[in-house]
Amino acid sequence: MTSPEEAKSLLLEGNRRFVAGGALIKDITSDKRNELVLKGQKPFAVVLTCSDSRVPPELVFDQGLGDLFVIRVAGNVVDQTVMSSVLYGAEHLQAPLVLVLGHDHCGAVKATVDGEEVPGISNKIKPLVDRRKSEGITGDSLCRKVEDDNIEAVLVEITNNSEIKHLLQEGQLKVLAAKYNLQSGEVELF
Repeated sequence: MTSPEEAKSLLLEGNRRFVAGGALIKDITSDKRNELVLKGQKPFAVVLTCSDSRVPPELVFDQGLGDLFVIRVAGNVVDQTVMSSVLYGAEHLQAPLVLVLGHDHCGAVKATVDGEEVPGISNKIKPLVDRRKSEGITGDSLCRKVEDDNIEAVLVEITNNSEIKHLLQEGQLKVLAAKYNLQSGEVELF
């Protein structure tokens, strides 16, 4: 896998199969596991997503062992450790695509909207909530808008990283944002 566009296509094709209920049979044999140990991993995409148990990237994108480098954190927010993991996938593993994958009905967003303090997470989401509240947005609309704002804010934070910028400028990497619909199973790119 060398092209960010190829990686994007693989993810979208896999999601179409997932939504249609036509997932491919995956090689999860000991031979496949041993191959990955001996030859190493070469994931074609880094997926930063929420820890929500309803959003399993390998299933959502119908991918197998070694295909995705997945980073999961509640609210799909970025801190130094998460950023370092993204960089590891992009630089060291040479994955040509980073996907920031948020989802609807995000518990971390809802908790922050409701005024709960989720250490290390709410401080990233609260400014987005405050901005939307100042626009007069309330209720479910507030949660949906903040979910989208959070995905975009994480995308901006990643693309503003100097090492990521370097890879983007060289055309070795593409960073995209998307949102997963829990009910339909569909992933929509921003």
